[in-house]
Amino acid sequence: MEHAVLTGLVLLVGVAVALIAQWRDWRPSLTVAVLLGVAVRAVIYFASADDAFQPVDYEESFRPAGEAVLNRQDPVLGSEGGWHFLPTIPYMYGILLWLGLPWEYAGRLVTVVADIALIPLVAKLAGGAKANLRALQYALNPLALLVAAHHGQVEPVALAFGVAAFVVARGPGSPERTGFTMPVMERVRMYGVAEAPNRAWAWVKRSLRPLADDRVTLKRGMLAGLLMGLALCAKSWPIWLIPGMLLLLPTMRARIVSLLFTGAVPIFFLVTLPIFAGTAFHQIPEVIREIKNIRPIVGEWGWTPWITGGDWALIPWAAQLGTYLIYASVLVVIYLWRKADPIDMTIAILLAFMVVTPRLGAQYLMWFMPFLIARPTRFAWPAILAVSAWSAYGYLYMTQLAVDPWWYAHRDWSRFSIVILPLLVMAMPWGRRDPQSQRPVQAPGVSPALSGTT
Repeated sequence: MEHAVLTGLVLLVGVAVALIAQWRDWRPSLTVAVLLGVAVRAVIYFASADDAFQPVDYEESFRPAGEAVLNRQDPVLGSEGGWHFLPTIPYMYGILLWLGLPWEYAGRLVTVVADIALIPLVAKLAGGAKANLRALQYALNPLALLVAAHHGQVEPVALAFGVAAFVVARGPGSPERTGFTMPVMERVRMYGVAEAPNRAWAWVKRSLRPLADDRVTLKRGMLAGLLMGLALCAKSWPIWLIPGMLLLLPTMRARIVSLLFTGAVPIFFLVTLPIFAGTAFHQIPEVIREIKNIRPIVGEWGWTPWITGGDWALIPWAAQLGTYLIYASVLVVIYLWRKADPIDMTIAILLAFMVVTPRLGAQYLMWFMPFLIARPTRFAWPAILAVSAWSAYGYLYMTQLAVDPWWYAHRDWSRFSIVILPLLVMAMPWGRRDPQSQRPVQAPGVSPALSGTT
């Protein structure tokens, strides 16, 4: 990377301002936060586009996908497996390339615009008096700057749609919400064992009964589902955001509608491949197989580099074990944070994923950033600074090295990541698991029995 010094200075100044803003409780206008975010992203955007070094996946995976769309070819098959997702973002690449924008600018423009959109979305997600402070801190987040403006990775696009889905699902009123606050067994004891099945069926019927403001809540559910579906079209990982989004909706009917629309959007983009991407109908099963075909490469982060010696390796058993650990940890987190604000549950899910995952790219660490910045915990900033420093070392320093020195540096860098895992665990919202320690807030106009808060 030719402009590592300039990029590093921008990141350091941004971090300093974000920390001083926290210390002095600065609350600039949202316009100021957005303009500052645009300015710092523009510096890194133009510097990275002008650099002779371009990230490998940006050149060899994302570019062929965009060029395939431009040439009326399927982006998954046309990129020879370099693109493993639905064609939503390659469509954007193809349009920008068709307009004549050079790839070095076109690919990053998509992610930078999405990352700028996240600045006001973080403010809306945070809510309350410090909303603009949180927007400023996201605008200067070093990892977001690197991922969006330098790497051109598509995480900001998925996050922009995902965070917007949370904002829509929560709707008006206080930003503080609660999850399920009455355990199932307590309901059984309340109703009596013999009456429990009938009472449960009555509760289901009551939950599905239309309310006075049913049309409004259903519209919220539809729009939130559409946005979450678009997030899934950008990448597959926003599936971990769905539980929190559904819990933010006030009624069971709205949650069902939202879930249906969430699934409908990816299906739409899949079945319309022959229309928009030139994919033959008989190729669609092949496209699905290629999307599902993710090689079990481990050795980049956490516990797996200590198995591989810090190198990348194809180890199916480690990848499978890590997958089981992810599923188990998500279930445990949902149980532990079932009473908490759904955004806090989401923060805990994403941080737990980072702790146990067997494979990870630096861009994955951006998943929790908008949520943790919007609702910071005691150890939020130590965790943010740690993952940002680890990622910046890889982005800024290691890209200066030749092939052999890079591999030697990678061995220490990847193994050192295990030191960050305890910080991620401490950054979870442990103190916000019990709604009794907060002021419970009922969604406006919704019966507590139907809102999942009793």
